[in-house]
Amino acid sequence: MPVPRRFDRRPPERDQTRINERIRVPEVRLIDESGQQVGVMKTEKALSYAQSRDLDLVEVAPEARPPVCRVLDYSKYKYEQAQKAKAARKHQTSINVREIKFRPKIAEHDYATKKGHVERFLRHKDKVKVTIMFRGREVTHPERGAMILERLAEDLSELCQVDQRPQQDGRNMTMLLAPSKAVLAGTLDEDKAEADGDGPAAEAPEAPEAEAPVTDAPEAEAEVEADAEVEAEEAEADAPEAEEAEADTADE
Repeated sequence: MPVPRRFDRRPPERDQTRINERIRVPEVRLIDESGQQVGVMKTEKALSYAQSRDLDLVEVAPEARPPVCRVLDYSKYKYEQAQKAKAARKHQTSINVREIKFRPKIAEHDYATKKGHVERFLRHKDKVKVTIMFRGREVTHPERGAMILERLAEDLSELCQVDQRPQQDGRNMTMLLAPSKAVLAGTLDEDKAEADGDGPAAEAPEAPEAEAPVTDAPEAEAEVEADAEVEAEEAEADAPEAEEAEADTADE
C-alpha cells in the first residue's frame, strides 16, 4: 500500500510587528501621524491618542528604550511597504554563474563548440567560470591551459570582461568571465550593426526631374497643316482621272 505523501502544513509566518493592544510595555516614545515627536507617555494614553484619530499605534523601534511607536494607518502602511519591496525585486538583477570545462589538448572543433556555449551564457547576462582540467602529466604544462583561457577571453572580448585572471587550483585552472557593459546595457547588437554599415540607411539624393522634351508648338502645327494641304491637292488631281475611268467603263 503506497504511503501517503505528507504535505507541509506549517502556518504562514505571523506578522511580528506589535500594534495597538499587543504593545505591552508600560511606556513608549510617541510619534504622531505627521511625523512629529510627541514625547514619552504611558502606553494606554498613546493608544487612546491613536484611537481618537481612527488610526493604529504601531511599534517601529522595539529595541529602543522606551520603544518608539508611530500613529498611522497600519493596513495602508503594510501595502506601501509591500509595493516598495515589489519594486525593489523588479529592478534587482540576479546574475547566475555558469561553469564550462576545457581540456588542455582540446580539438579545434570542440573548442569552437564550447566557445559558442560561453557566448550564449554571456548574452544571457550570466557569469561564466571557465575551468581547464589537467590529467596525469598534463599538470606539468600549465602554460597550455593559460593559452586556451587567454585565447577564449580574446575571442569573446566584445562580450565579456575578465573578473578573475587564470589561477591554478590543484589540477584545475580557472578563469571567471563577466558580461561586458554593452551586453548588460543591451547595446552590443546596435553598435555592431552600425560598425558593419547595416544601420539606418542614409537618405538617397533625390533624382533630378526629367525635363519634358521642348517642342515648338507653332512649327509643329504648321507642319501638320502643310501635310493636310498636300493630301488635298493629290486628291483633287486624282479626281478627273477617276471620273474618266468611270465614263469609259459606262461606254463599254
